[in-house]
Order: sequence, then structure tokens, then C-alpha cells
Amino acid sequence: MRAQKNRPAPVPTRAMIVDFIRHDPAVCMMPGLFRSFKSGVERPKFNAVHDFGDGRRLEFSGPDQLGADDLRVLQGLVSMALKSHKIIPPETNDPAEQGARKQLELEHEAHYMDSVLVKGSFADLAREIGQVDLDDTQPLRKCVERMWKVSVIAEVKTAQGRSRRGFRLIAGYGSDEKGQAGQLRVGMNPQIAEIMLGRSPKHTRIDMSEVRALKSDSARLIHQRLCGWVDPGKHSKATIDTICGYAWAEEDKGAMRMRRTRARKALQELIALGWQAEEYERGKYKITRPAAIRPLRLCKEGGLDAA
Repeated sequence: MRAQKNRPAPVPTRAMIVDFIRHDPAVCMMPGLFRSFKSGVERPKFNAVHDFGDGRRLEFSGPDQLGADDLRVLQGLVSMALKSHKIIPPETNDPAEQGARKQLELEHEAHYMDSVLVKGSFADLAREIGQVDLDDTQPLRKCVERMWKVSVIAEVKTAQGRSRRGFRLIAGYGSDEKGQAGQLRVGMNPQIAEIMLGRSPKHTRIDMSEVRALKSDSARLIHQRLCGWVDPGKHSKATIDTICGYAWAEEDKGAMRMRRTRARKALQELIALGWQAEEYERGKYKITRPAAIRPLRLCKEGGLDAA
């Protein structure tokens, strides 16, 4: 029997329908924000600055470089927020909501934007990202706390000039220490909230079933960058070295051979999920993303609505 290459994923039935998230494309495409680490390596401080060329300029800085584990937890928090959240307006009189906004350290235009409060548990977060052991919440706590320390400065070109926003990546963190799967409360910054709530036409669509299925850090990092770059049902081309740059931001000529091998293995993980990666020339790939299936979500009235 002839082997099938780039076999498409089966068409899901109603019971298989998966959920998608609307994520901030700037976070997904930001070079050097998330990177792959060797096990046991101490994380350095980081300051990632990028001009996207379309009027957007972003700067992320923190005491600990973010990794693939943080990326996955942030995706999980956005997914939790889409299912259940509370909008926190600037004029809120609720002390707890005021405290969450204060911890976001909103500056400039961000003062006048809504933020979002996510409530749940670490066990909920573990399920959202496909973690098998729901009781092992310590790594999740570390990810949330690490991202809480990250500051963001965003500049956006507008018709009136330049809009400047400042905030923490996430904030309002609190947990119930009673039991390993304690309660979790996280404030999402206004930029992520705006996109998550559908108020911005620009968003990155990420299939959470793919997030849960990926196994390697390199595959998770490459997957998010490709989701930010390739729309569902479309294709784009990239060299293997460009793909390596999605997982390893710093240059290391001595490590490139190993990185290319790991990047190719990461592409195989994506192919197993229905993506296609055709090497049309040595080291050059045509990458095709599966067409999105519109998921059904609970609407405010309790019925189902297409996202």
C-alpha cells in the first residue's frame, strides 16, 4: 500500500467540534517574547522590542524570559476568558475590580479601556491546555506569576497621531492556597481583552485542540507563530532557518544543525494535526494551514451560537 503524505485531518462531527480562541496577533508574532530553553537553564532578563511596520510598536520586558510553558498557559487563560469572564470598565466601583485594574498598572490610553477578569481554578487551566495531571499545579502557578511580572508598552498609529498604552501582560493574580487546585483569578490587559471580546478586526485564530495535542516546546512555539502568519485554509512559504527563529530567538551558528532537525520534527507534529509542510526546495517549505471549522459557543441566552 502506498504511504499517504500530508494526509488531511478527518472532518469533525458535531461531537468533535473544537473551540478556537481569538488571540492578540502582536503577542503571537512578537519576536523573542517566547523562546525554547534547555531543561534546568536559568532564565535571563529580557527586553523585546519590535516595530511591526504597520504603525504598531511593542516593547515587552521582564525579569525572567518567557518560554513555551508560559505561551501555553497564556493561551489557556484566553480560552478560559472566552468561556467565562467579567468585563471590568474604567469606571467600576467594585473594590476587587478596582484592585485588579490597579495591579495591571494601566498607563496612558489604557486607563480608559476595559479589562477582563478571568475566574476559575488551576485545574480548569490544566484541562484547557491539555495537561494530564490536574493536581500538578505548581508549574502553572510559576507561569502565571512570571507573566504577571512582564510590562508592556504599546504604541499604535491613529488618525490623530500616536496612541500609547502601558500595562502588565496579565495581573490581578490570586489563588486559594487550600488544596493543590486552588482558585485562580487573573486580570487580562486591555489589549488582549479588546481582541478577545471581538472589538478589534485584527486577531489570531488558534485551535485549542491543536494546542492540547502538541508535545514539544519547539512545536508549540512554531505553531503559535504560524497561526499568527497563516490564515486558516491558506498557505505561505518559509525557509527552515526562518522557522527555527520562531523557537530560538538568539543566533547560535553552532546549534543550527540541531535546531533544523528539531524544527523539522515540530513540522511533523503539525502535519499529524492536518497541516501540510511541503519541502519544494531544500530547506524551503510551503506550509498550508487546515481550514477552520466554525465552533459553536454558548450565547448569553444559554443557547448555541456560531463564533
